[in-house]
Amino acid sequence: MAKPALSPWTIAKFGGSSVATAAQLLKVKAIVDTDPRRRFIVPSAPGKADPKDTKITDLLYLAHQLASNRQPIAQVWETIEGRFLSIVAELKLPLNLKPVLDEVRRTIENGASADYAASRGEAIHGHVLAALLGAEYVDAAEVIFFDRSGRLDPKSYGAIKARCAAPNKRYVIPGFYGSAADGQVKTFSRGGSDVTGSVVANALDCALYENWTDVSGFLMTDPRIVPEAKPITEITYRELRELSYMGANVLHEEAVFPVREKGIPINIKNTNKPEDPGTMIVVDLEVDPNNLIAGIAGTKGFTVIQIEKALMNVEIGFGRRVLDVFEHFGISYEHTPTSIDTMSVLVSNKQLGDKLDQVMEELQSTLKPDLLKAERGIALIATVGKNMNHTIGTAARLFTALAKAKVNVRMIDQGSSEQNIIVGVDEADLNTGIRAIYHEFA
Repeated sequence: MAKPALSPWTIAKFGGSSVATAAQLLKVKAIVDTDPRRRFIVPSAPGKADPKDTKITDLLYLAHQLASNRQPIAQVWETIEGRFLSIVAELKLPLNLKPVLDEVRRTIENGASADYAASRGEAIHGHVLAALLGAEYVDAAEVIFFDRSGRLDPKSYGAIKARCAAPNKRYVIPGFYGSAADGQVKTFSRGGSDVTGSVVANALDCALYENWTDVSGFLMTDPRIVPEAKPITEITYRELRELSYMGANVLHEEAVFPVREKGIPINIKNTNKPEDPGTMIVVDLEVDPNNLIAGIAGTKGFTVIQIEKALMNVEIGFGRRVLDVFEHFGISYEHTPTSIDTMSVLVSNKQLGDKLDQVMEELQSTLKPDLLKAERGIALIATVGKNMNHTIGTAARLFTALAKAKVNVRMIDQGSSEQNIIVGVDEADLNTGIRAIYHEFA
């Protein structure tokens, strides 16, 4: 099926740090004014104005919590209101924001939902940015809808297109929220303004989705572990998805899907250094032998449950019964490496919670294994790159690098696409393992 022709327009989403202060908003205005193709703007709520500050969304959650416990919100509301009004005053905008702020306060005090409260940072700040840019404000609750299962309702695309139809006009659509099936305000998960931008880009067939933040795109790995980590100039949607899953979180992982459907590229850009090219996220890339891997990401907090039983391979339904136990306790699993007589199930500790003993008892009674044991303290390292499956010896280089660094590999899992190799190591070896792999391939 042929992809639709894209419009010449650009959607620009600005993160919390990009809109935290009046000075940052002036940078946003300069960026938008530089290119007339930037017609559709999605703002986040104001982030921290300085390291000691608190994000507006966190303050709104606090106000909701206080109101829910029938405690006064006056003190926290004074901080919220002060931030917005000071920004408006500093920008010298002809905008009376007080009625909007008063209505939000009354609604929270009268028992509004947590989603409503959390979404107001974007909703209020949208008015500020629209006034600054001379743009039309579009309440996201009027154009972005969730179905009864909590998923994005496809009718959102048509609503956005109809609402933002005027030619040569700018629109500001606040990120992070929409309307539930019952008409109440509902939010995406935290960081969901990225998803709003992606949905709007899809609806309007934009040629480019710019995601403006406080970093100049992605690095090949966490700079706190490898300070000299190189920037990634281009990466595919699939590679990004793999890295995001493992904790590389410059972009909300769900933001990929609406734009990938139409082949719209995403450009991660730095509001403070707009001249930097950033990272371009695209559908596909030509094979480049000089760029074997796209990136390396790792995360702690896993438990591996090891099951051993003679003739497991001829026992029909064995794997299903293993996974049925996890389903019974409402636990999703990450990986299931197997051999002829063994099967391991890797589970996030957040998913496992305090149910390990119950899971082990159920596995023992259901499977009657020869050996059953659980090991906590496992970390995962994912090495990702679409070019790996075109190059002989990639895995050998990776495991040799880990061996030289004296990192013991506890688990190996390679996806069928051969775009990633995931290894399990002791949590204490996570940083050493990432550094070893980086210096082998970078």
